[in-house]
Amino acid sequence: MPETPGSAGPNAPFHHDGSNGEAVLVLHGFTAGPAGLLPWARALAGAGYTVEVPLLPGHGTSWQDLAGTKYTQILDAVHQGYAALAATHSRVFVAGLSMGGALALNLASTHAVAGLALVNPGLTIASPLAPFTGALRFVVPSVAAIANDIAKPGGNEHAYDRTPVAGVHELRKLFKDTAARLGSITAPVVVFRSDTDHVVPDSSLAVLRAGLKDGVHLEVKRLTRSYHVATLDYEAEEIFARSIEFFQEVDTSRP
Repeated sequence: MPETPGSAGPNAPFHHDGSNGEAVLVLHGFTAGPAGLLPWARALAGAGYTVEVPLLPGHGTSWQDLAGTKYTQILDAVHQGYAALAATHSRVFVAGLSMGGALALNLASTHAVAGLALVNPGLTIASPLAPFTGALRFVVPSVAAIANDIAKPGGNEHAYDRTPVAGVHELRKLFKDTAARLGSITAPVVVFRSDTDHVVPDSSLAVLRAGLKDGVHLEVKRLTRSYHVATLDYEAEEIFARSIEFFQEVDTSRP
């Protein structure tokens, strides 16, 4: 089946036409792009799924572009990607890393997502300055990058070299909106959570646990050797194998 990584560099959108009639929408993190998810995408493709890894608005160009992007624009792109897959596939699963995890959860609160596989999903921000980004963005346009939190040497997710403060302000809005919607999610969830994560705090997982309704399946797999970008880290193959297995289990357990 054709694999289309595109020609716009490492963060070009990725598409693979699968053979099993089901699809996976894979969503990248804040300031990053498809590059950090390509090994996961290829593993899913190898399991027979149609796989779509879009380059989300404000990403893959410059941090200044992300500074001018509203979180609602990013969500709209996610909804469009899901709708396109749902129109031609019997089931659509959603996978996400970091911000991509929040986007996946937000989507699942309003759409019949078959299942969610999330790697270090973000719902909170650790920095004590985060609540003040609405004002700080006018004074400090950008701060140091949050890229490449990877324990394994040589990993590169090809994220921006600066983090736009205005973008962090929008990210906070996304997290707040998503946290408020968690009670509407019915899809089963597997979360891969790194014991050491220098980007997303443990409070994000606590918010997720507290927000999901009783009876919604939540499985948490701890990662002991990987940092935030675990899809490029030591336990990446374990993530890929378990997420595929999880999706297959959902297929047999849900109508």
